[in-house]
Amino acid sequence: MTRRLLLLTILLVLMSAALSAVSYFAAPLPAAVLISVRWIAIIAFGFYGLVRRSLTTWIFVAMLAGAALGHDWPQAAVNLRVLSQIFLRLIKTIIAPLLFATLVSGIAAHSDLKKVGRMGIKAILYFEIVTTLALVIGLAAINISKAGVGASLPSSAGESLQAQKLNATDTILHVFPENLAKSVAEGQILQVVVFSILFGIALALVREDRRRPLLNLTESLAETMFKFTNIVMYFAPLGVGAAIAYTVGTTGLGVLVNLAKLLLTLYVALIIFVLGVLLPIALLARVPLRKFVAAVAEPVSIAFGTASSEAALPRAMEELEEIGVPRGVVSFVMPTGYSFNLDGSTLYLSLASIFVAQVAGVHLTLGQQLLMMLTLMLTSKGVAGVSRAALVILLGTVGSFGLPVEPVFILLGIDQLMDMGRTAVNVLGNCLATVVVARWEGEFPSDASLPALNLDSIPVTRK
Repeated sequence: MTRRLLLLTILLVLMSAALSAVSYFAAPLPAAVLISVRWIAIIAFGFYGLVRRSLTTWIFVAMLAGAALGHDWPQAAVNLRVLSQIFLRLIKTIIAPLLFATLVSGIAAHSDLKKVGRMGIKAILYFEIVTTLALVIGLAAINISKAGVGASLPSSAGESLQAQKLNATDTILHVFPENLAKSVAEGQILQVVVFSILFGIALALVREDRRRPLLNLTESLAETMFKFTNIVMYFAPLGVGAAIAYTVGTTGLGVLVNLAKLLLTLYVALIIFVLGVLLPIALLARVPLRKFVAAVAEPVSIAFGTASSEAALPRAMEELEEIGVPRGVVSFVMPTGYSFNLDGSTLYLSLASIFVAQVAGVHLTLGQQLLMMLTLMLTSKGVAGVSRAALVILLGTVGSFGLPVEPVFILLGIDQLMDMGRTAVNVLGNCLATVVVARWEGEFPSDASLPALNLDSIPVTRK
């Protein structure tokens, strides 16, 4: 039944596209015929969504219905914007508590870094270098492709938009909070992150019996906020459909072309990152590529299919142990990497944030883009391996720079396709990081044909 409905939907969508093409390029067809075929295809897709019972499917249904509604009845579509604004308000309530909880628990829970010593320092150093390269590649890719240029926002949503203009002194002061409640109320996400990092470090310095209750609280808060996110995401189809309908109803269908360009840009950037960053690192560390690829193939496939890094974690840890990585290294580096080394997500965040500015017609100077990258470098550390968690971080970041949120809702239409690719790269990057740190520590067996590289020649601060 499900397969038949899907095939019927595909046939109807192709028929609708063919008739629209014939009407546009050859003989014009009656508008009533085109509208009828289009909505019959969408209704069939809706029935498929009822049978499939998948949030992703319903987001796609909402996206198509919103685009059709905005095209066929633009005046009615404009009035639906309130639904997307409700969704925005619900998402905004998540940002500050989620970042605070994930960052504090992530830092304070690893107070045993003193015991692990050099391995902890090396892992964090590696994470920061690689995620920074991911941010740079995403920034370069979107500036080259300019995927968001030309998809102007509706005038009512895009008026008086400009990025924050700060001099050097203001930029430095802007990073540090003077009042946490004020920072949360004004959406100053970087200030919330700085406070959370300092709070997490302070908590890590507290003795175990005093630290544990507050650490349990932050871990519970993080779990609760992820469940809260899941509840809010059930409203996503209405929010996405309304945002698409409003945008198409006021600006036309051109935004869909920009979404396709963005999707292509992301996957090209991810491929460049894998081949241009991860592969050279693997070669430098003398990682046995054939054995490594065979080990990570299944976890990466799981991550790609489920769009969740957590789903692939148990299998990834098991496979890495089987190829010779000690359990102590795996159990430390992999969970730490899930908080500090999400390469695909950080690349996506840099790319998507500049896309939002391009769609809004806001020109960001190089300095403003670098400040945004600094913000993302910190906020991305709060992105857990949960599907669509990056949406919360993206909304907080663009909001703190005075950029509009409408393009973020539009991104939800293709978020699942983007999430699959970036999550797969997250898992691949963490698996490689675990092997590299093990080799760096001299605890990964060397093949006779692959002499171990003395990575201790790289300077590392030691206490």
